[in-house]
Amino acid sequence: MAGPTVKASVLHGAKDIRLEERSLPPLAADEVLVAVKATGLCGSDLHYFNHFRNGDILVREPLTLGHESAGVVTQVGSGVTTLQPGDHVALEVGLPCGRCELCGEGRYNICREMKFRSSAKAVPHAQGTLQESIIHPAKWCHKLPRDVSLDLGALVEPLSVAKHAQDRAKLPSGSTVLVFGAGAVGLLCAAMAKVAGAKTVVIADIQEDRVRFAVENRFADASIVVPMKRPEAIADKLEFAREVAELVKKTEVEGQAVGEVNAVYECTGVESCLQASIYATGPGGKIMLIGMGNPIQTLPISAAALREVDLVGVFRYANTYAAVIELLASKNPLLPDLSKLMTHRYSGMENIPKAFDMAAKVKDEKGNLVLKVMVDM
Repeated sequence: MAGPTVKASVLHGAKDIRLEERSLPPLAADEVLVAVKATGLCGSDLHYFNHFRNGDILVREPLTLGHESAGVVTQVGSGVTTLQPGDHVALEVGLPCGRCELCGEGRYNICREMKFRSSAKAVPHAQGTLQESIIHPAKWCHKLPRDVSLDLGALVEPLSVAKHAQDRAKLPSGSTVLVFGAGAVGLLCAAMAKVAGAKTVVIADIQEDRVRFAVENRFADASIVVPMKRPEAIADKLEFAREVAELVKKTEVEGQAVGEVNAVYECTGVESCLQASIYATGPGGKIMLIGMGNPIQTLPISAAALREVDLVGVFRYANTYAAVIELLASKNPLLPDLSKLMTHRYSGMENIPKAFDMAAKVKDEKGNLVLKVMVDM
């Protein structure tokens, strides 16, 4: 028996999105059919939309974007007992092999055979969630409590990146944390640090409005506007990085200088930010590498090694969804109001190109910050 036919938003080239009909395969015993209701646009989606590539990863066939999504189960396979039609779910869209050593260790996010919806890394591409419905393994559909909205359900995916970074950092309560980058992921990392009991969270960005937003909405305790310098020579770059690190150390919270930090969540991928992270971190500290930037960077590595500052890679997430959903349902007073991140909303699949155009902006035509653009299907 054939599966349903659905409308899908399909990228054929840079900024060339078309609405098309797509036939889904029949539902397997362990799968469910989910009507996609809310999708947040991510930076990787934006790269594919604007350039038909994401860094070195080229799109090689028509691709449906979208992976930060939640929806409603409309049909379940014969073997599914954990979900039923009408359930609200957050979609974990990475599908690992489940057989390799990494999967066995629970590190399925770095499975070599991972197929991730909306990524062009594997061929054939795993189609994303910007379509009316998707068929997905029930195992990777996480039930949402009814008091957690579908919008927040879509935020579970990027919040999982922050949760995974927190799990990898293993910071003790009372730590001092610096976050480079006040976009959605940086703000979510700051929020998770607050929830984990950080004593002080400092956030830094080149955009003053973004760091102001972070402090005013309780994502961070203090902010730094990184100067817009672009030194060329290596010695000048490292000197600038030291200057930025000193700005961090001298920043005051409740009348006391922050000093060296215990950890940095580096969410920009910008070389100068990673250099400054090394200089700003105290002995025995950690730098969480979250932002995807230039793959080749010049770093003051001895400054890290001599003080045993660990550089820790963070790639997506593993085993985070249940904990993140529980956090969203808990009404934890340390968690900022995440709904304020969702600054712009577009309804209907025909408006997806407009949503991408807005996601590329720092501010809209009225001067309002653009943080997370949501698409209501």
